[in-house]
Order: sequence, then C-alpha cells, then structure tokens
Amino acid sequence: MTLTLYVPGAGVVHRLPAGVKLLALVVLAVALFALPSVTAAAAALAGVVAVGLLVARLPAAVLTRQARAVVWWLLVLLLVHAVTTDLRTGTHVALRLLTLVLAAAVVTATTRVSEMVRVVERLCAPLRLVGVRPARVGLAIAMALRFIPVLVERADRIRAAQAARGGTARGVRALRTTVAPLLVQVLQMAHDVSEALDARGADDDPPPRRRSPEVP
Repeated sequence: MTLTLYVPGAGVVHRLPAGVKLLALVVLAVALFALPSVTAAAAALAGVVAVGLLVARLPAAVLTRQARAVVWWLLVLLLVHAVTTDLRTGTHVALRLLTLVLAAAVVTATTRVSEMVRVVERLCAPLRLVGVRPARVGLAIAMALRFIPVLVERADRIRAAQAARGGTARGVRALRTTVAPLLVQVLQMAHDVSEALDARGADDDPPPRRRSPEVP
C-alpha cells in the first residue's frame, strides 16, 4: 500500500494550481448547501465522479475507497432522518456529504501535500498579526494528510492479523476489536512524533532579528 494520498498524473486537473482546486472545493460546498434540491446534489455527485475518472483519470479504486470509508455513516444519517424527518431529506444530506468526500478525494489525489501546505500558509499569513504562525498551521495540515493513509494501513494490518488468528467478529464487535488496538497505536505514534518535534525545536520561538547598526 502506498502511504500517500497523491496519485501521480499529467492531466489538466493535476496541472491546476492547488489554490484553484481548493477554491473550487469551497465553492462546491457552498453551492451544495445553498441549493435545497436532491436533483442538484445528485448531479453534483455525478459531475465529481466524472471529473475524477474522466478528466483527472484517477483509478476508480481511489473514489470507491473513499466512498466505502463513509458508507456506514451515510446509512446512519439516512436512518436518523427517516425516523426524525423524512427519507428525502436524509437522501439529500447523504448525497451532499458523499459529493464533498469524493470532491476532497479528487483534490487530494491530484495535489501534492507540499502545494496545499504552501497555499494554507499564504492564506494564514495575515494571522501573524494575532500571533498565529502559518508554518505551524501548514505543518499540522501536512501531518494530518500524511497520517490518513498510515492509519488506514494500520487498521488493515490489525484486521489482517485478527483474521490470521481466526478472528471472525462482525458488526459492532469487529469495529470495537479494531478501534481499541488502533487507538493505542495512534497514541504511540502521536507521542513519538511529539518527541521528535520537540527534539528538533519545532515549538521554540524563533530568535528575534537583530537590527544592523545604522551607519551615520
């Protein structure tokens, strides 16, 4: 398994600047929540899939993997809305969320992490006035994106190890037996990364710049 979300390519979507793709993702999110129509949400979903498969030429597995990751949450949303409101509303909410998940998958699969981090750092530059360090924000986002495939691989390893030992748990029990050891590994990774960052002085304040003496 490749521990990255980026899928190399030379298509038009890959060549677009990271800022343009992130802006398109924001516009899509606003449009999805501004248009109260199931038909519009379904059309947006079809458009995102078409862009991912036909324009960006991503492997179908990239999108199906993301869809499988959220399918249970979408089913829960459908069930909750079917009980509390109506099935049409639940379908609309599920379509909007699935569209955003797949759109985000297309963006991350066609954009290098370093490019997205640079965009975020530029956007956060004005926040220096209130004490926010853009480099730290970029580091946090980069680490989050890097750890997503790592966590997926760890979860797959845990399930494979349980299956090799004859584990046949299903449903909620299978989820519990996977989440518990995965949580332990996540906490250990977080501790190791924290120590590594501390050792490199990532949390230290930068030294103040010295002013050069004025020449009369």
